[in-house]
Amino acid sequence: MRQDTLMRRQAMLDYDKQVYAVHGVFCGVDEAGRGPLAGDVYAAAVILGENHGIEGLDDSKKLSEKRREELFDEIREKAQAWCVATASIAEIEEMNILQAALLAMQRAVQGLSVQPAYLLVDGNKSPSLAIPCETVIKGDATSASIAAASIMAKVARDRYMTEQAKYYPQYGFEKHKGYGTAEHRAAILQYGACPLHRPSFLTKIL
Repeated sequence: MRQDTLMRRQAMLDYDKQVYAVHGVFCGVDEAGRGPLAGDVYAAAVILGENHGIEGLDDSKKLSEKRREELFDEIREKAQAWCVATASIAEIEEMNILQAALLAMQRAVQGLSVQPAYLLVDGNKSPSLAIPCETVIKGDATSASIAAASIMAKVARDRYMTEQAKYYPQYGFEKHKGYGTAEHRAAILQYGACPLHRPSFLTKIL
């Protein structure tokens, strides 16, 4: 493994240790699925705890699908608490994708079995919660806890889209997970939209 990768991952662990020293029990929060043309938006909240022993936590985009799957199971097993939550296509259409993603984050934190004293949230917007919160730009590459949340949200959503592909096989959701690839756009033009699509995201295609 490259030295810079090892150094970055160690820096993410060190970042969390500093947050824990100041704030006590905290959770990382991230979302998955703001960009796709189809499917619910997902979010996860993860409390790793001080000595979780999970190696290789990183921004989910920097990991292979196989490694994300492995870490998903390890986080479920070793984290102090975790929760994955969603906001529906109807909610995305009603309130816009940003607000729906924040709602999914709110639900994920509220679903934790342990109440954190502090939140680290990826990005520059935070969900509406009474818990003190810090937003972190590129948080999934800064904090191991946010990275863990990014992995949980990403894997859970990918599994959901793969399952939905069985009901709408003509769109290839198992391959692109709802993102606007050339193949997906061509399928929309050929077959029209299905109930899994976000109507407001298709205005430039249809």
